[in-house]
Amino acid sequence: MANTTKHKTIWFCNACGAESPKWMGRCPACGEWNSMVEETVVTGKKTSISNILNSQNHKPTPLSSVDTQAEQRISLGNGELDRLLGGGLVEGSLVLIGGEPGIGKSTLSLQIPLHCPDIRTLYVSGEESVRQVKLRAKRLGGNEDNCFIYSETQMENILQQAREVAPQLMIVDSVQTMYSQALESAAGSVSQIKESAAMLLRFAKESGIPVILIGHITKEGSIAGPKILEHIVDVVFQFEGENKGSYRLLRSIKNRFGSTNELAVFEMTGSGLREVSNPSEMLIPMHEEGMSGVAVSVTMDGTRAFLIETQALVSSAAYGTPQRSATGFDGKRLNMLLAVLEKKAGFRLGAKDVFINMAGGLRVNEPACDLAVVCAVLSSNFDFSIPADTCFAGEVGLSGEIRPVYQVDRRITEAARLGFKRIYVSSFSAISENHKGIKVVKIKDIPALCRDLFAQQD
Repeated sequence: MANTTKHKTIWFCNACGAESPKWMGRCPACGEWNSMVEETVVTGKKTSISNILNSQNHKPTPLSSVDTQAEQRISLGNGELDRLLGGGLVEGSLVLIGGEPGIGKSTLSLQIPLHCPDIRTLYVSGEESVRQVKLRAKRLGGNEDNCFIYSETQMENILQQAREVAPQLMIVDSVQTMYSQALESAAGSVSQIKESAAMLLRFAKESGIPVILIGHITKEGSIAGPKILEHIVDVVFQFEGENKGSYRLLRSIKNRFGSTNELAVFEMTGSGLREVSNPSEMLIPMHEEGMSGVAVSVTMDGTRAFLIETQALVSSAAYGTPQRSATGFDGKRLNMLLAVLEKKAGFRLGAKDVFINMAGGLRVNEPACDLAVVCAVLSSNFDFSIPADTCFAGEVGLSGEIRPVYQVDRRITEAARLGFKRIYVSSFSAISENHKGIKVVKIKDIPALCRDLFAQQD
């Protein structure tokens, strides 16, 4: 019988996974530019992952007969990770953790089975040998009896071993190193990542075994591979932070079983990642009294309120053209706030360099930090210090007005719990009257803020 297999070249879109018989500058499906990559595929050979997995015959089920009880969740022995997942790992779910090299993805994934000896775990390593994983496990500590290590990259072998071991949790490090015999393209290609993810998804849904995937990211900060990978999985977490620093931020990007835009904070130590249950420990002021250019903002990330130190430096432009630099804050929004200060409050900052930094390596996208940025800039420009027991929570509009922010009561409560005595908020905020131990100062615009701040210096 003649071999009917044929090799041909197909162009795939890295963003959406769409196929094209030839290269195109712009993907016709999603509109992305320069996202087409070339791959060699095999045609004429019918393959199906149903031949690999022991699939069951499923039948349509009336929606009225579906059980609406809460999903069964598995605690991972890590309070911050369980909170990020929405109360624990849901059975049959597929979780993707992405991040830069060396940020702590493999460390976190190995800590899970070591600190949860009651969970039978299959740890599949496609990047390290069994000996390398053992050396890292000795450094992290914990119970190793119920953790099975398997160094393999071929999906068919991995799924076969998963059926034999029958774990309660499977961890794959990383999905970009996996490949299937059904395709002849190289590991890490668009088609291989799609096929490997689809096989793991079907395995998780049919067996009820949750699977955690580790993923690489590109230089732009997005998870490597086709965008469809993030659509397939149930949960997407992303590690953030500087490799040179000790703190790591795990952010929830997508979660079908819990809240999104949540944030967990970890500290990298010699024995692994340590939970930081109170992020304000690393973000509140760590300086002496009387230092200018520092203001504290009360920000929210998901349902969690914490305080972050905003630092500003304003100096005369030494090279003619003023510099505007923001670390952890949107540079365009900084330019907008400086324009508001000049137009509505009369401060001449056009000939001065302005530098903004958010302490702790945290990147802030919430408008509630506007008020703290403005106050830090004014403090540095006029070289006066803001009292260390004062914090801010408000958005600055283009007309100079101070706009209210959401969940202001929770922000005030968190500030009072950490010992702050005064907080500036918008005069339009609806605030309950039962806050004790802290004075709530309501202001309506930037000129009113300046009058109140400068009055404290007299």
